[in-house]
Amino acid sequence: MATNFDPDKFDTISITFDANVAWVTLDRPEVLNAFNQTMQEEIRATWRAFREMDDVHAIVLTGAGEKSFSVGIDRGDDMSALDDKENLYGTSNNYMYDDPGDDLGPKSCDLWKPVICAVNGMCCGGAFYFLAECDIIIAADHATFFDPHVTYGMPAVYEPMKMAQRMPLGEILRMTLLGNHERLSATTAKQIGLVSEVVPIETLHERASWISSTIASQPTVAVQASLRSIWAASDLGRLNALSLAPSLLTTGMSKKAMAEGQALFESGDRINHQTR
Repeated sequence: MATNFDPDKFDTISITFDANVAWVTLDRPEVLNAFNQTMQEEIRATWRAFREMDDVHAIVLTGAGEKSFSVGIDRGDDMSALDDKENLYGTSNNYMYDDPGDDLGPKSCDLWKPVICAVNGMCCGGAFYFLAECDIIIAADHATFFDPHVTYGMPAVYEPMKMAQRMPLGEILRMTLLGNHERLSATTAKQIGLVSEVVPIETLHERASWISSTIASQPTVAVQASLRSIWAASDLGRLNALSLAPSLLTTGMSKKAMAEGQALFESGDRINHQTR
C-alpha cells in the first residue's frame, strides 16, 4: 500500500476493497455528501495512492445513502469570496486560484485506472468534477442532475467546461443557464449519453460491481493503455492523439498478456456475455 495512506483515519470518505476493485464512498450524508477541504484532501490522497497500488485494477465511486451522490461544495463552510478582503480566493490576486477539481478529479490526479461512477441520487454543481473525469457513469433511476451556480449568483465555469466533453453543447447550455429551475432525470441523462445505464437503486451496487470486476479481470496494462488513448483523443483531438498512438500502443503491449489472450482464444472457450 502507498506510503502514509491510511483510509481508516479518513473522516469524509470510506474505502473498501473487493478483490481487485476499490470502492470509494463519499460519506457525508448529513450534508448530502457535499465536499469540504478535508474531503478534497482525502480524495486526492486516495487517487494518488491508487496509482501505486498494483492490486487495484478498477475503482467504483459512489455516495452514501440513497438521496444524494453529491451536491458539490459544502456551502455551510466559510466562503472566502464573501469575506471583506479585496481578493476573492484568499490569494494575493485573483489570477491564482486553486480549483477543487484539481483534487477531486481522478485524471487531474494522474490516475489512469478505470473509475466507474455509480450515481445514487442528486448530483449537482461541483459534483460534476467527479463525473467529468470518470470513465463509465451509471445511475439509479431516481438520480437527478443540475447545476445551481447561476441561481446562487456564481458563474458556472470549470464544471460546464469539463462536462462539455460528456454532454451535447445544447444540453450543457440548458442545464447551466436554467440553474436550479430544472433537473435532468436519469432517463434523460441516458438519452443524451451522459450515463450509460439506468437501474433501480436496489441493483445499482450489483451493476457497478459487475462492470468494475469484469474490467478488473482483464490484463491491466491493456486496459490502462486503452483508457489513456481514449482520453488523449478526447482531450487533444483526433490528429494530435494519433501522433501519440505508437507510443501508447508500445507502452501498453505486454507479451505475457497477449500470450494469455491467444491461449484463451485457441481454447475455444467463449465468454457468456451480457447484452445491454
